[in-house]
Amino acid sequence: RSRTATGASAEIELISTRSRLLNKMLYKIAVCALIAATHGAPTLDAAATVSDGHWGSDELLEAVEHDAPHGRELFPMLIRAHKVRASRDRARSASHTADVARAGEPMMSIGDKNPAKTLEMLQLNDELNTVVKSDSMCSRRHAMARAAGLAAGLAMAQVNKPGFAAATKMVKLGADNGQLVFVPDEIEICKGDSVTWTNNKAGPHNVVFDEEAIPEGVTQESISMDGLLNDEGATFTKKFDVAGSYAYYCEPHRGAGMNGALTVA
Repeated sequence: RSRTATGASAEIELISTRSRLLNKMLYKIAVCALIAATHGAPTLDAAATVSDGHWGSDELLEAVEHDAPHGRELFPMLIRAHKVRASRDRARSASHTADVARAGEPMMSIGDKNPAKTLEMLQLNDELNTVVKSDSMCSRRHAMARAAGLAAGLAMAQVNKPGFAAATKMVKLGADNGQLVFVPDEIEICKGDSVTWTNNKAGPHNVVFDEEAIPEGVTQESISMDGLLNDEGATFTKKFDVAGSYAYYCEPHRGAGMNGALTVA
C-alpha cells in the first residue's frame, strides 16, 4: 500500500509538471502564429466546433478527428500532443486503478483530463487558424487577441467577453504645426472599438457628425459632442457599435476644411 501511495503521488506531480510545460508551449505557439501569418502558412481548418462543455476529453478528440478536413492541418501539434498525453495518462491510470483494486483501497482517477483545458486548446487552435486564414482585419485582430489571452493562461470566459479585443484609435484635433485638420483625417476601426479625439492645436475644436452621412439607425446627437474642447489635451471619446461609414467635422472650422471620415468594419 505504501508503494502504491508513493506511485500515485509521483504520477500527480508528473501531471502537474506536464501542465506547466504545456502552458509554456501554448505561449510559443501564439508567437509562431504571427510568423506563420507573415509567411503565408497553409490554411486548412484544424478544429471542430464544440458546444457541450460537459464532454469528456476522448469525445472531444474524436469530434476533432471526425470534423477536421483531410490533408494537412495548420496547427496539428495542439491536438496531436494532447492525444499522446491522453493515451499515456490512460495507461498510467489503468495501471494505478489495478494496483489500488488489488490493495483494496478506494479508487481515485488521477489520469482523467480536464475538459475545460481541452476546450481551451481547441479554441486556441481555431483562433490561430483564423489569424492566418481570415480576409477580415477585425476577425484576425480579435482572434490574435483571444489566442494570446489563452496562451497566457486566461480562461475562455474571459477572452470571449465582447470587449476583450476592443481597441481605441487616437485622433488629434489640429496638427502640430497649427493646421486646421484632423490627424489622421481618415480612420478605420472594428465594431466595439472607440475613438478618442484630443484637442491639440489651434482650438477650440469639437466633433460633430454629419446627419446625412452616418449609418441608418444612428442619430447625430448620440455620437456628436455637445460643446467645445478649449484646453490642449482635453479629450472626447466615443464607442461605435454600428458598422458603416461616418463623416464628421469640426463645427468652428468646417469652413476651413476641417473634416474627417470614420469607417467601422
